[in-house]
Amino acid sequence: MEQRKLGSTGPIVSAIGLGCMGMSEVYGPADRGEGIATIHAALDAGITLLDTGDFYAMGHNEMLVREALKDRSRDRLQISVKFGALRGPAGEFAGMDCRPAAIRNFLAYSLQRLGTDYIDIYRPARLDPNVPIEETIGGIAEMVKTGYVRHIGLSEVGSDTIRRAHAVHPIVDLQIEYSLVARGIERDILKTCRELGIGITAYGVLSRGLISGHWTKDSGKVGKDYRLMTPRFQGANLDANLALVDSLRTIATDVGATPAQVAIAWVAAQGQERGQEIVPLVGARTRNRLTEALGATKMRLTPAHLAALAKAFPPDVASGTRYAAEQMAHLDSEKPATT
Repeated sequence: MEQRKLGSTGPIVSAIGLGCMGMSEVYGPADRGEGIATIHAALDAGITLLDTGDFYAMGHNEMLVREALKDRSRDRLQISVKFGALRGPAGEFAGMDCRPAAIRNFLAYSLQRLGTDYIDIYRPARLDPNVPIEETIGGIAEMVKTGYVRHIGLSEVGSDTIRRAHAVHPIVDLQIEYSLVARGIERDILKTCRELGIGITAYGVLSRGLISGHWTKDSGKVGKDYRLMTPRFQGANLDANLALVDSLRTIATDVGATPAQVAIAWVAAQGQERGQEIVPLVGARTRNRLTEALGATKMRLTPAHLAALAKAFPPDVASGTRYAAEQMAHLDSEKPATT
């Protein structure tokens, strides 16, 4: 698999990464054995970047990743971990804690659950409104000095916060949602990251399966699937968004690929076309979905294909916000830049 460098100071990673969250929770019933087999298949295919979070199923996801990696060479992998989100015993979210003291505590538990001596990229999951970003990054920077963390990343923050964080310690990448139907970072965040030499790891490249070509109005009805509680998967919004997938399917047929492969390839192309590498994170939970996603790495969309996609998916074309209102309020990335 081709490799990419994350930003100007980051590690060399595979051209796509594997997001592991759905192997533990959020998207309905998950099969632990299939999740581990999917991680193994990803590693065998050349994927080296694995993304998790200490709050994904309250540590379950980190322990699943540890089990999957127990017989693999750690030195060839990059593990990205998000921290800071607080949860209760019923699974409910209870805010953020990104104080330096909390960072040391979260990190200690992650190292134990993952069975590793260091984390390659450590990042706050969201901006803590009660802690200046300079204090949070300074706390992680202390862990870089001690060797427990190799690099610092950010997640879902806007340009102003990115600049303030980068002034404290080099930021290697911003993890943020980016897809054909989620293009908010094109307003100013991409420009800021390129100016500062910060890479992009794009999650939600299939909009949580919405534009994968596999989602229907009857999907997600088994188990507790978070997607059914989000605006883009509800009512008239879902009808309008699935109609967009019909346009994507037409283009995919012309390319000789699946809608999911075209959508992933489009995200990757936004980096290649503009001289800034963007690494898509695919949230495949099964080997079948992983195999499909890997097909995107062999695709090269022509200017004609990119033009057709631009016409079918102009900015803000999706119906409904990407999160419910309460969660949108916590997205620093959705706030307009002041500089």
